[in-house]
Amino acid sequence: MRIALAVARHGSLSAAARALGTTQPTVSRRLDAFERRTGAKLFERSKNGLTPTPLCTALIEGMNRMEEGALTVERRLAARDTALQGSITVTSLDWLGDHVIAPIMARFGGRHPRVSLALINDGRRYNLSRREADIAFRPGVFDQDDVVERKVAEVAYGLYASPAYLERHGLPDFDSGCAGHTLVVLHETPPRAPLTDWMRDIAPGARAILRTNSIWSQLAAAEAGEALAALPRVLVDKRLTLRRVETPRPGPVLTVRMGVHADMRKTPRMRAFMDFAVRELELRAAELNPR
Repeated sequence: MRIALAVARHGSLSAAARALGTTQPTVSRRLDAFERRTGAKLFERSKNGLTPTPLCTALIEGMNRMEEGALTVERRLAARDTALQGSITVTSLDWLGDHVIAPIMARFGGRHPRVSLALINDGRRYNLSRREADIAFRPGVFDQDDVVERKVAEVAYGLYASPAYLERHGLPDFDSGCAGHTLVVLHETPPRAPLTDWMRDIAPGARAILRTNSIWSQLAAAEAGEALAALPRVLVDKRLTLRRVETPRPGPVLTVRMGVHADMRKTPRMRAFMDFAVRELELRAAELNPR
C-alpha cells in the first residue's frame, strides 16, 4: 500500500521509485503483485503515466492515515535511543551544503564515531515528517507540520563579475539601469525572492541570458566572463577569478534556518549534532555575513 500511495502521489513508477529510494522495476513488480493478490485494479496504464482508478482514489485517504500512523511509530522508535549513536540524514542546498554544512558534519563525525552521517544536497524540499531526512538547513521558512525550526545563520550576497567581463563591458552604470549588461540569475522561488527583487531593482536594464537552480552554475557562468551574478559573499569574496561590484544598495541577506521533526529533536544524537552545528555556524557568523 505504501508503494501504491507513492505511485498515486507522483503519477509514474519512476517518480515513485525516486521518492521511495528504490528502483522502477521493483516498484512495478511489487505493485503488480499487490494488484494480483487483492484482485483489485488500482491504476489505469497509459503512455502518459498511471492514473488512479476510482477504487484507488477512494482508498487514498485511508492509506494516508495508515502511512502517517506508521511514520509516527517509526519516528518515536527512532527517537528512543538514549546513547549517542545511530544515523542522521541532513539535507541542504547545493553550495550551502557543500561549502558550509559538509565541513561541520565531517568535524562532528570525527568526534562521534558511532554516529553515521549522510548529507543530501538537493533543491527539493525533503519531507521531515516522512523521514526523507532528519534535519534540514535552508533559506526561508518550513511549511511542514510538526517541524521545529531555528534561525542559525545569515548569508550576505553581492554582485560579481570576472575581470574579463568588466574589461569588455566596463563597470555597470546603475543610473542607467545597467543597460548593455547581461545577468545569470536563479529561478524564482520564495526563499530566494529577495535576490530576484534586488537584481531587478538595481539592474532593470540588464538582460538575463541564463536562469539556473544552482549557485555553482551561476558562479561558473560569471567566472567564464559571460555575465554578472548575485552570489554568496562567503563563497566568492576570496576568489581571484571574480570581483565584487559596488552597488547602490547593499546586497540582500538571506536567513538560513535549521528544521527537525518535533518527535526527533530530543534524541541524543540529533540534539548533539544540532547544538554542534549552531556553535560552528556562530563561529562563522562574520564570514557568512560580512559587514
